[in-house]
Amino acid sequence: MSVVTRFAPSPTGFLHIGGARTALYNWLYARHTGGKYLVRIEDTDRARSTPEAVQAIFDGLDWLGLLGDEEPVYQSTRLERHAEVALELVKKGRAYYCYCTQEELAAMREEAKAAGKPMRYNGMWRERDPAEAPAGIDPVVRLKAPLEGETTLVDHVQGEVTVQNQQLDDFVLLRGDGTPTYMLSVVVDDHDMGITHVLRGDDHLNNAFRQAALYRAMDWDVPEFGHIPLIHGADGGKLSKRHGALGVDAYREMGYLPEALNNYLLRLGWGHGDDEIISSEQAIEWFTLEAVGRSPSRFDLAKLENLNGHYIREADDARLTELVVSGLDDVDDIGRARILKGMNGLKQRAKTVVELTENAAFYAASVPLPFTEKARGLLTEEAIGHLTTLSQRLEDLPEWTEEAIERAVREVAEEVDLKLGKLAQPLRSALTGSTVSPGIFEVAAVLERAETLARLKAVCGTAQ
Repeated sequence: MSVVTRFAPSPTGFLHIGGARTALYNWLYARHTGGKYLVRIEDTDRARSTPEAVQAIFDGLDWLGLLGDEEPVYQSTRLERHAEVALELVKKGRAYYCYCTQEELAAMREEAKAAGKPMRYNGMWRERDPAEAPAGIDPVVRLKAPLEGETTLVDHVQGEVTVQNQQLDDFVLLRGDGTPTYMLSVVVDDHDMGITHVLRGDDHLNNAFRQAALYRAMDWDVPEFGHIPLIHGADGGKLSKRHGALGVDAYREMGYLPEALNNYLLRLGWGHGDDEIISSEQAIEWFTLEAVGRSPSRFDLAKLENLNGHYIREADDARLTELVVSGLDDVDDIGRARILKGMNGLKQRAKTVVELTENAAFYAASVPLPFTEKARGLLTEEAIGHLTTLSQRLEDLPEWTEEAIERAVREVAEEVDLKLGKLAQPLRSALTGSTVSPGIFEVAAVLERAETLARLKAVCGTAQ
């Protein structure tokens, strides 16, 4: 059997972080088995499924590299097919029209509530003749669920799970207005798309038993299931799907790289020994459903940040430069070249692209530089006098290298009887506008002689 998995989000305006992990696991399992990974947009809720919301899902999947292997399926285009299956079940005697009034359904709810039981339809129209139907009622179509025995599913994550069939009521397939329910649409779409493995959050585990009953009623093969524990917050509470900060787009804006987020989400519920840094190639080779844990995982932003720092250090300098430049205003070719030249030093200490961008901004800045309060405080009258001396020494350097610049700074510090830091820190302030930067000799080398001297002269008051 060739494996076919799917990711089937409902558009909510962004790709939720839990949904991203579900998509990743489906993608990895398909890749690991040499199968196929598909995407279906469950957009039957027309109020929420706007073009913008759908596009946000695709943008998130595209950024993470998790778009489907084929064109996406839109559930809203298949409503006639869903209804067709429900009516076919009625003809086979495996589903029936239910003419219950709202008052009768309300009475069932009250009766169940009084008995301390969950609401279940009592089957009052299961065997009745539709000729007895009251006038003016648009009937729903209900599945004839099994009444006796039990249903067992062997779940790839949860193991063997059994429910008594008496707990499964005759659920609705078609509403009174003829529109299909979620339960019907999902089963029909999964069958027609050839889905062999349904991998999703464990909040859908109860649905699996009802869906299995529907598959069997249609004489279709029941897919294999894997229900993945949900992601919890650091406090142990369930993450809210409607919390905007938990959308993949938000993590992108916060400066995380897609490979870092994928690596983190992979390890958030799945493990391979003590391995923490796992490449996409390794993940495909190693990923199995049996290694997915049964307990909820806690989302830890600090761990994600540390992992992101690793991937930033490993990332291509040209790629990072483009990300940084896109976050700055009006960077000219000279500024871009400086950022690229200095990127190796910049990326060693950055945890996010946002931080990297902030740290790189001084390379693209024009004289006079903006100064932090702390940096300006280092530029005392005495410090400016020493920088003036240093500027003259640097102007006469026969070669412009990190080593030559460092020697010149050390020589001037010795001549004026200063510890190196007492000169290097004001120099850092003068060249970067900050007290934090890559090594200051590296900074001066990247800026090159003309720009270094121009920034020193601007501080020392000798600019022409």
